[in-house]
Amino acid sequence: MSHNDLHVRPISSAEHSAFLETAQDVSFLQRPEWARVKGGWRGESLGFFDQDELVGTALVLHRAAPIIKKTLAYVPDGPVIDFQAHRAENVIRPLAAYLKNRGSFQLKMGPGREVRTWAAGAVRKNLGKEGFTQLTDLELKNSSAQALALNDALLDLGFTKEDVGLDFGAGQPEYVARVALQDEDGKQLDVEQVMASYSATTRNETRKALKSTLEIEVGDVSDMARFHALYNHTADRQEFTGRPLSYFETMHRVLNEAVPGSCTLYIASNEGVDLAASIVIRSSNLAWYLYGASSSEQRKIFAPKAIMNRMVEDSIAAGCRYLDQGGVSATLDKEHHLSGLTKFKTNTGCDIVQTNGEWDLALNKPLAWAFEKYMNWRKK
Repeated sequence: MSHNDLHVRPISSAEHSAFLETAQDVSFLQRPEWARVKGGWRGESLGFFDQDELVGTALVLHRAAPIIKKTLAYVPDGPVIDFQAHRAENVIRPLAAYLKNRGSFQLKMGPGREVRTWAAGAVRKNLGKEGFTQLTDLELKNSSAQALALNDALLDLGFTKEDVGLDFGAGQPEYVARVALQDEDGKQLDVEQVMASYSATTRNETRKALKSTLEIEVGDVSDMARFHALYNHTADRQEFTGRPLSYFETMHRVLNEAVPGSCTLYIASNEGVDLAASIVIRSSNLAWYLYGASSSEQRKIFAPKAIMNRMVEDSIAAGCRYLDQGGVSATLDKEHHLSGLTKFKTNTGCDIVQTNGEWDLALNKPLAWAFEKYMNWRKK
């Protein structure tokens, strides 16, 4: 081990949480309590130490592979460490060695750094225009040399990048939609400045919703059944298979026990009828609009727009840098089945951000090869 290498060892959940309290840009997927929400995975808190000083953490989610009893080790949106202060190889080599020694056959990692950003207005304007087929055809809002260098370092370390094409992979999406809540200098925006990035139609619908008789409340865990009724209705309408009520109740309880106020349920109702509901998760200076649901009734009141406005207000008040609205495709082709999602999200002011994506490192090559073959067979 070179003197620059860090060493990796397990830490307690309490040590892990205490470290995260001092950090910025921490994803909720890297908090120790997330392992208790995520079914089917075993969580492990690891610390990166420079001699005796804890300088970084990783929540590793382990999934046992069938028959062989060894695990796929997954670090979603992490690790939480300053890659400017510590070279990528000095972070990842000891992590890979630790996991390999303890029976992991593969390390899957999505560092989650922001590589490139395209402005909401530019994406919206050129979606479906001739000569624009992918985001890379557009002018950038900004890009990060550091995040690009991290990708190069992962390649040099033997990682392979999961290529999901223009669709989503199974893990964290590479391209995400985010409403910026701070300017380029890190100064917090106000709601009017955020709304300036909306499409004119969305801005008008939001103002109409705010003038209506809608009431927006913050629910507690006992109100999650109200969310779930709307969520099931949305699942039926959009033909997807929803999660059970118990999942959302566990998420709300576990996250708020660990960090009070980190998981918020919003419900918009009009004259006693629930019309829309959303779940927002906050972690350090970041926020995620994780789940939304709406009724088919009273659509002209635009209840989801009123909730969005409240989520933006509360996220600004909490000092958040952005409100993440989940994955999108890199396509600008109007015929692509995911283009409607890009249109909807950029209408609500979302810039499109390319993150590092997810990378795989075989720790035991024959087992990693066999596992990949098995997973490809299962997809058929």
